[in-house]
Amino acid sequence: MNTPKNKPIVRRKRRSQKADSPLQQFANEYVKNNLSKGEDAYRDGVNDMLREMSKYLIESMLKAEMEQHLDGKKPIDDGTEKDDASSTKAGKNKRTLDRFNEQILAMYARGMSTRDISAFLQEQYGAGVSAEYISRVTDTVIEDLNAWQNRPLATVYPVAFFDAMRVKIRSDGIVKSMAVNLGIGIKTDGTREVLGIWIAENEGASFWAQVFNELRNRGVKDILIAVTDGLTGMTNAIETVFPQTLHQTCIVHLIRSSTTYVSYKDRKAVCAGLKTIYRAANADAALEALEAFKESPMGQRYPVIAKSWERNWGQVIPFFQYPPEIRALIYTTNAIEALNRDIRKVIKTRAVFPNVTAAMKLIFMAIKRHTEAWKRPSTKWTAAMQQFLIHYEDRFLQD
Repeated sequence: MNTPKNKPIVRRKRRSQKADSPLQQFANEYVKNNLSKGEDAYRDGVNDMLREMSKYLIESMLKAEMEQHLDGKKPIDDGTEKDDASSTKAGKNKRTLDRFNEQILAMYARGMSTRDISAFLQEQYGAGVSAEYISRVTDTVIEDLNAWQNRPLATVYPVAFFDAMRVKIRSDGIVKSMAVNLGIGIKTDGTREVLGIWIAENEGASFWAQVFNELRNRGVKDILIAVTDGLTGMTNAIETVFPQTLHQTCIVHLIRSSTTYVSYKDRKAVCAGLKTIYRAANADAALEALEAFKESPMGQRYPVIAKSWERNWGQVIPFFQYPPEIRALIYTTNAIEALNRDIRKVIKTRAVFPNVTAAMKLIFMAIKRHTEAWKRPSTKWTAAMQQFLIHYEDRFLQD
C-alpha cells in the first residue's frame, strides 16, 4: 500500500519591516519620553507637539504659496521628465492647502472677519496667518459671484418675491446706508432659486427697470405674479418690462405695518378686523370689509390703518382673484424673509463694509449656505400648480 510522501515544509521568509521615517522616529521618541513623565505631562506634551507641527505645516505652505504669488511664478513644462515623488508631494501639499483655504472660507461665510479668522488660527494652531492672506483667499469667490450673478435663468417664474434690507457701506469716503435688494423666483417645477443681488443707494422706477431688464436679458420671458413689500417704483418698472405681470403686495407685511403703533391690548381686536378683509371671498367683499373696519371702534381709534390699506389697495386686490391654493403661496414673503434673517446673522459683525464688493461677497456666501437646503418644491406647490395651469395655461407652459 502506497503512502503519500511527506511534502517538504516551505518556510516563508518574513518581510523585512520598513524602517521608520525620521518623523516617525521623532514622534515615537517624543511619546516615549512624555509617557515616562506621567499622564498629564504626556497629554500636554502630545498636544504641544501637534500644535507645533500644525504651525510648522501651515506656515511652510503659506510661505511657499506667498513666494510663488509674489514672484508671479507658474509651473513651466520644459519637456524634461518630472520626478513622480516630487509631483505626488506637490499634489498633496496643494490639496492640504486647498482644504485649509476651504476652512477659511467656511469661517468667513459664518460672519467671522479676516482679523477674527487670523486671531483664531493663531490661538488654535499658533500659525501666523495674516489678514491680507485671508482676504486674498476670500477674494477667490468673486469669480463665482460674477458667474452666479450673470447665469441664465428660467423662462417663466409663476411667482417671484422681492425684498430689501439696509446695510452700511463706505463709498467715496462716506459711509452710506444702501439697499441690498434680493429676488427669489419659484420655477414651474416648484423649486426656488435666488435671482440675484442688487445693491443701490436709492431705489425707484429706473432702478427696478434696470433690474427687470437684466432678468429679461438673462432669459426670463415672464413673471406671472411679483410679490413685494412696498418697494419704491416697483409697480411702474414691472408694467414697463413685464406688462402682463400682476404686482401683489405682501399681505403679512401690510398686517404687520398696520399693527406697528397699535397698543398691545387692542392688537387682537385689530387683527380680527383685518382678517375679515384679507379672507374675503372676492375684491368687492374685501372692500366692504375695509369700509366696515374703517367705521368700527378700532378703525376710528387707529385711522392710519385704513388709510394704509387704501393707499396700497391697487396691489392688494389681485390677491382676491385667486383660489386658496395660490393665495397660500403669495400670502407672505416668508421665504425671502428667512433668507434675509440668515444674511443678517452673518453680516451683524460688520458695522460698515469697506466697499460694495465686500458686501456682495459676504452676502453671496451667506446665500449659497442658506440655499443648500432648497432641493425640493414647497409642500404647497402641487395644489397651486394645478390652479396656475387653469389661470395661466399658455404662459405657464412656455418654459
